[in-house]
Amino acid sequence: MEELKYHYKYPHPSVTTDCVIFGFDGTKLNVLLVERGVEPYKGRWAFPGGFLRMDESAEEGARRELREETGLETAYIKQFHTFSDPERDPRERVITIAYYALVRQRHVQGGDDAARAAWFALDEVPALAFDHDLILRTALNALRHQIHFEPVGFELLPEKFTIKELQHLYEAILDVKFDRRNFYKKMLHYELITQVPEASREEAHRETFLFKFNKEKYDELKQKGFKLEF
Repeated sequence: MEELKYHYKYPHPSVTTDCVIFGFDGTKLNVLLVERGVEPYKGRWAFPGGFLRMDESAEEGARRELREETGLETAYIKQFHTFSDPERDPRERVITIAYYALVRQRHVQGGDDAARAAWFALDEVPALAFDHDLILRTALNALRHQIHFEPVGFELLPEKFTIKELQHLYEAILDVKFDRRNFYKKMLHYELITQVPEASREEAHRETFLFKFNKEKYDELKQKGFKLEF
């Protein structure tokens, strides 16, 4: 790399990206973890991430690490916090830029410096490497806040879904229970979902209607400063 004409003499911190990947299995909200194959914390579980390259943005680095360590690609990724405690990494002074991603859950396989990759339910997450326990709590709080302003949950569902699946998803994210009728009425009232004509799925020996997300209606409501209250 060509030497820069202007540069600072004092020590520089390293920068990493970490990505909290949320998936939904129809009942529970899960997170994707990788088992570290190298020190420090070899054998411990952590979020996919790594050091930022000199020629990439933070988001590009987060997407690259996600792809290299899990094989996943995702359209939705959002930066939610920067973690800068001087003691957070035993190797050196490291600042990490954290993202959360939403994906339709599927089988994953570890790669790069990750020995394994696996999905964990939120109530089954083991003690994590570095400060990733704090990162997880912060990411979950950010997702719960954002779901009131953006339809982020729809990224976790199939394109066509049932009201029951949608309700279970919102309950899993917000850690609450909704009355089925009230939830159904609220979603229809805001017109955020539309029924798919002549589409249904058999559940418990009966036909259940399928719906899809109404992005046009959401964009219209967003222009008015819409906030989804439960």
